[in-house]
Amino acid sequence: MNRSPLVRASHVFAALALSLVAGCAATGLRPGAERVMVTRSPAPHDCQFVGTLVGEQGGALTGPFTSNRSLAEGAMNDMKNQAQGVGANYVVLETTTAGNTISGGRHSMSGQQTDVTHVGNAFVCPTPSTGASAPESQASRHP
Repeated sequence: MNRSPLVRASHVFAALALSLVAGCAATGLRPGAERVMVTRSPAPHDCQFVGTLVGEQGGALTGPFTSNRSLAEGAMNDMKNQAQGVGANYVVLETTTAGNTISGGRHSMSGQQTDVTHVGNAFVCPTPSTGASAPESQASRHP
């Protein structure tokens, strides 16, 4: 079936609009990722390092349409999802950066936050069922 250019253009526009709306929400947590502890406290000594993670949300296309809160939450959720994917349950947050896009000309400039990136080191720590101290209790003692 041959569709008119107007019908095809409306489908492309609808797809673009849906992708922008989807880009405005924070990345969701996968089941189980909510149990990953992210903290600035050093990992307990009985934890094993598994890798460095980079969690991010936003970008040039969807970032301007996403709230700062959703950018930060989405980047954190991305990091927790990655940690769970490598079997980690404890992440030491090392850095957080927020990118900004600035535009304008000689007489006026404007800018807005367009992305958030978290970098952290992931660890596998013993869980309470093994008799060792839980990462959550360690982290809660050190804000």
